[in-house]
Amino acid sequence: MLEFIVRGENIEVTEAIKEYVEKRLTRLERYLSDDNKYVAHVNLRSYQEKTFKIEVTIQLPYLLLRAEDTEADLYQAIDFVSEKLERQIRKYKTKVNRKSREKGYKGIDTFVADVDPDDTDDEKLEIVRTKHVALKPMDVEEAILQMDLLGHEFFVFLDAETEIPAVVYKRNDGKYAVIDTDL
Repeated sequence: MLEFIVRGENIEVTEAIKEYVEKRLTRLERYLSDDNKYVAHVNLRSYQEKTFKIEVTIQLPYLLLRAEDTEADLYQAIDFVSEKLERQIRKYKTKVNRKSREKGYKGIDTFVADVDPDDTDDEKLEIVRTKHVALKPMDVEEAILQMDLLGHEFFVFLDAETEIPAVVYKRNDGKYAVIDTDL
């Protein structure tokens, strides 16, 4: 079952908007197991150029569903995000089921209900290159400098302070973010 946290930036979240968001995203419940509760974080933004952006994040036990869309029509943006999330969960479920059958895993379906394998896009994930890197201890600022010097959008490094691998990346807004890991 999905619970919703709907938040607005530069827009008042009316009851009608909230109901529409819930109506569209509740369709995802058919892919989720009935006995668990999940929270859908919905962020709505209104921009001066008369566009609307919607971001939805749903944390499942082994999968983070996230989609966003920007449109001139708020309701159309909500529809597109709902469709993107549904495609993500169906694609993931199909691939997990296929891998589970190939490798003989059991118990992987604990959070997602069954999906018809013929009902999804079957695109093969092709790895074209594998690169091994030595993780040099450094602070976040040095990692950002290294990333910028290399012209990459992310950089993997060993955090000198915690001695744990981390990733720094450049966000769409031009700012930087760090992903820490737990060992």
